[in-house]
Amino acid sequence: MKVALIPLKRLDAGKSRLMGALPREAIAELSLAMLGDVLEALAAVPELDHRVVVTPDPEVGRAAEEAGAEAMVRQDPGLNPSLDEATALLAKRGLGALLVVLGDVAGAAGEDLQALFKVQAELGDRSVVLAPSRDGGTAALLRTPFDVIPSRFGRESAAAHEGAARERDVPFRACELASLSVDLDRPDDLEALVAGTGPAPRTRALLRKLGLGGAR
Repeated sequence: MKVALIPLKRLDAGKSRLMGALPREAIAELSLAMLGDVLEALAAVPELDHRVVVTPDPEVGRAAEEAGAEAMVRQDPGLNPSLDEATALLAKRGLGALLVVLGDVAGAAGEDLQALFKVQAELGDRSVVLAPSRDGGTAALLRTPFDVIPSRFGRESAAAHEGAARERDVPFRACELASLSVDLDRPDDLEALVAGTGPAPRTRALLRKLGLGGAR
């Protein structure tokens, strides 16, 4: 079974660096719009069998289920422990490959996500394929099998994941994919998304409604 796992914080706790550009209620709305866009992009990837959102927020869980994904509503021990706990539960169902996509990569395009699986097919059944974000983070991480390296999301995580693969002698490739390079963490990220060519229909519509990110 190939699964996409999307982590998302509580709506009242995420995106603190956008507070200067957006009111709290708009940030919550933005988080749900981004999640909807990410789930739609993942639905277009034929290699995936299942989409799962792990979150401590029941409202996020409801939004995930309305989009046809599974919701794991659990306490938040931190990003990496949260991913590892969700992965352990999925492993009991016969988990094979695991694709982690951050919930704020709203511009993700289905063809770019699918490209990760094409690279994985080239590298083999024991491999790591990563799409870096422009700030050195990891926008998407495809691990085959799911536990071939540990989760090391956070600051400079692209290098950390590559290092983990090298430590374990696991074939690794980083794929620079435009639609996965921008995660919405800062006000200038809003402008980058609006200026880009990725999908993100819900997120772009909300930004236009708010008059932000250069949208008019």
